[in-house]
Amino acid sequence: MRIKSIILFLLVFFSLQAQKSLSLDEALNIALKNNYDIRVARNNSDIDKINNTPGNAGMLPTIQITGSGNLSQNNVYQKLSSGVENNFPSQSSSALNAGTELNWTLFDGGKMFVTKSKLSEIESLGAIQFKDKVLQTQFDIIAAYYDVVRQKQQLNSINVIINYNRERVKLTQIGFDAGYYLKSDLLQAKIDLNVSLENAVNQQFAINVAKKNLNVLLAQNFDTDFVVADSIPLDYTPDKEKLMSQLNSSNTGILMSQKQIDIAALVLKENKTGYLPKVNFRAGYYYSQSSNSVGTTLENRTFGPEVGGSVSIPLFSAGENKRKVSGAKLDLESEEYNLSNVKLQTKTELENALTDFENQQQLLKIEKENYELTKENLEISMQRLSHGQTTALEVHQAQEFYVQSFTRLINFEYNLKMSESKLKQLIASF
Repeated sequence: MRIKSIILFLLVFFSLQAQKSLSLDEALNIALKNNYDIRVARNNSDIDKINNTPGNAGMLPTIQITGSGNLSQNNVYQKLSSGVENNFPSQSSSALNAGTELNWTLFDGGKMFVTKSKLSEIESLGAIQFKDKVLQTQFDIIAAYYDVVRQKQQLNSINVIINYNRERVKLTQIGFDAGYYLKSDLLQAKIDLNVSLENAVNQQFAINVAKKNLNVLLAQNFDTDFVVADSIPLDYTPDKEKLMSQLNSSNTGILMSQKQIDIAALVLKENKTGYLPKVNFRAGYYYSQSSNSVGTTLENRTFGPEVGGSVSIPLFSAGENKRKVSGAKLDLESEEYNLSNVKLQTKTELENALTDFENQQQLLKIEKENYELTKENLEISMQRLSHGQTTALEVHQAQEFYVQSFTRLINFEYNLKMSESKLKQLIASF
């Protein structure tokens, strides 16, 4: 018997060693590297950064090499004012043009500088949006990780009940054999044992589902196995005044809304530049050659530098500039309304999260005491059972009260951790 116990211990030991231990910090680090939502958000942020260039804002010149050529075969008839007539029934002509040209907008009402500022604000907005996605993913990881811990704790409580039920079957069998317990008591004990074994099977399935959900967030194979922590740490004490003071400067929702206002203001400035004149500069070096098989001009070749420019002054645009400016003003006003709304909603969300945290703390404190009471009550019932001083119904109820209390206890712990995580997410302090 002792050898079997040693073999069982070694099997369990090596099985646990084969499973990878996964802490919450490790899970968060894996998610930051592998999570698909974070990868997409990072790419979007990088795109905004790539777009923020002077060239994209229209501040730099463009230089290009151009070239063209053609060959034609024509029947030409000419009658000149001098009365001379030319008839070329089969004239072949060729033309070749090439050049290098620079185009540069020197002045566009200041739009290029406003656009550059707008691109910088868009890049900043992209960085905030990326941070917001990271915070949301961190919250989801914490929720999924501690859900596995919660389900694991629930299985532990079921295993405790299984042990109690096995002991109960043993004691009831002894009592039945001695004649002071009814067969119905023995049958109920065996039924309760089987139900608890079924609950263990179902709970193991719940653990596997919770692990798969976490694996999805970690962007790893869904059947990757790991061992999580045994308990949920609850050592956070929120400072309400500090949280409130940090909200406007830290909350990503508020920061994104503020950045949208800045972008809308720059869009308005961009549209106002449509009323101002524009100055363009052009310079290049050009080569042109043409030849004809017959005719007055047999060959013509020109080459050399060329410099020019243009000025355009908007006098009337059919109301297009006014329409754009009016729309941009309304967009800016809407973004300001949106910021006020976001601030109000976020402050309310923080208040609710604080209230929920305090409520969960109180509930957890009460349930801890209740858990100790149900545990002691169950132990007393088992002692009474061993002396033939109780009924099967009493022990069954004591077990039910214990399981219900333990379930509430671990759920309150989980809810308290989620309230803590929500508070940290609101002020970006993971």
